[in-house]
Amino acid sequence: MTMQNEAFDLITIGRIGTDIYPLQDGVGLEDVETFGKYLGGSATNVAVAAARHGLRTAVVTGVGNDPFGRFCIREAGRLGVDNRYIFVDEENPTPVTFCEIFPPDDFPLYFYRKPQAPDLNIREENLDIDAIRNARIYWSTVTGLSEEPSRSSHFAAWDARGRREHTVLDLDYRPMFWESAEIAREHVQKALAHVTVAVGNREECEVAVGETDPQRAADALLDRGVEIAIVKQGPKGVLAKTRDESVEVPPYFVDVVNGLGAGDSFGGALNYGLLSGWSLERTLRFANVAGAIVASRRECSTAMPETHEIDEVLKESDYVGN
Repeated sequence: MTMQNEAFDLITIGRIGTDIYPLQDGVGLEDVETFGKYLGGSATNVAVAAARHGLRTAVVTGVGNDPFGRFCIREAGRLGVDNRYIFVDEENPTPVTFCEIFPPDDFPLYFYRKPQAPDLNIREENLDIDAIRNARIYWSTVTGLSEEPSRSSHFAAWDARGRREHTVLDLDYRPMFWESAEIAREHVQKALAHVTVAVGNREECEVAVGETDPQRAADALLDRGVEIAIVKQGPKGVLAKTRDESVEVPPYFVDVVNGLGAGDSFGGALNYGLLSGWSLERTLRFANVAGAIVASRRECSTAMPETHEIDEVLKESDYVGN
């Protein structure tokens, strides 16, 4: 049992795997000659990103009984994430993800997650309910709702936690994991009844609430009962709304190397800002810079910036908040 005074700052639940990224840009996988191997998976990356800001983090997920699984468990621990809730699935292999890098805005992903990814085989017995209930932030993703038994386990965790402050849903919709957007919307809308913060881009908001306009999407999320709705707009910045406040901040521009980890870095920094009690504007600006820094680097997990790196950017530029 996890006691209250030992509560994690952040527990995430969801994807983990090994990222195999090319070390050459502008080249299709058929012609790539060298690759790098990195810890990956959105929920795991968010935990890593938050750990870089000094938060005590853990991830609930699963890996296969194979070398990639052993790598993931070891690498999560090395990068500051408590790995006690990473179980070993004896039946399914650890997911492997390849990408191609065509800067500035084309990064095709190739997921190898069959017959079933262990992170979608999360069962209720894999949940530390006390830890989830007591975590200062509990972060879930839409991908985790795409298959059973993970889907039921997500709802069991939410039922146990209640609609506590800082219960976050990353809208993280990836069509290759779902039969259809309509089926995804059905489950996402049920999930929204259990969370207090929702964050996603315009396309993900369309799946969740049928809206792509940022203002209308945020309002629709608030109508579903969330307390903070965050809509990422890429080169147009990010919008956050509560029932009393609306804040929109511009993007922070960099020369993009690989944009795939930017959202996870944004998420880790968002968690830090929420727990620091910052204003929405300061939190969004901090998170935007965090995402931009990772977009200027090749990998994801090992590219997550530390707090001082973001602070230095904010001090040296006119991109500041309150």
